[in-house]
Amino acid sequence: MDLFAIFSDLSFVIVLIVLVLAFLASAIKVLREYERAVVFTLGRFSGIKGPGLILVIPIIQQVVRIDLRVRVLDVPSQDVISQDNVSVRVNAVVYFRVVDPEKATIQVENFMQATSELSQTTLRSVLGKHDLDEMLSEREQLNNDIQEILDSQTDNWGIKVANVEIKHVDINESMIRAIARQAEAERERRAKVINAEGEQQAAAKLLEAAEILSADPGAMQLRYLSTLTTIGAEKNSTIVFPFPTEVSGLLKQFQKS
Repeated sequence: MDLFAIFSDLSFVIVLIVLVLAFLASAIKVLREYERAVVFTLGRFSGIKGPGLILVIPIIQQVVRIDLRVRVLDVPSQDVISQDNVSVRVNAVVYFRVVDPEKATIQVENFMQATSELSQTTLRSVLGKHDLDEMLSEREQLNNDIQEILDSQTDNWGIKVANVEIKHVDINESMIRAIARQAEAERERRAKVINAEGEQQAAAKLLEAAEILSADPGAMQLRYLSTLTTIGAEKNSTIVFPFPTEVSGLLKQFQKS
């Protein structure tokens, strides 16, 4: 009988130790530096604890761990119709983090999914207001516009959107060929404009030179001699002598008479 009592007392002690250890295991929480614990007491929000060692009352209190590190969200490819009616597929990446664990837990059920869905709709909405050329050439400005819209809308969820980067803008083969033809036509147009501007400047300089030469007959004669020297240096078999305009006028009058 005494032996049975000893075993009963020993079993009770063991059970008591196990219960105490289980209580301590559920009451003691260790949070890393980048973690916070949102504490609920009987279902009501009672505060935020961490990092380090924290104590909670089992059954009465529950905790939700929140990671404060920057998260990378890969936005799936979206079909977008640009303002100039070009169909493209665009994907992006969003960098964000939780800055208010209370709001991220209470205000939204799943902040990761909510941010992903909001990023997709915002990407389509913003890019649909721009032409294809703007999507390709003004990507940095578009990134800033999307980031500002997302940041303002996720503020109520305790989320800070740090950066948005458009990764790819995919277009079909026919549109690529059309863009290549457009670029070639643009290069030809620029070449013609540059050539016309050069002709215009050359004509202006020739007119200015003619005015200077006509103002001084001696300068005209020097120009004749310079031209003859150049022709002679080229070893031509035929030399054309410039005929003064005043002599030409006298010959015309002689022929009429």
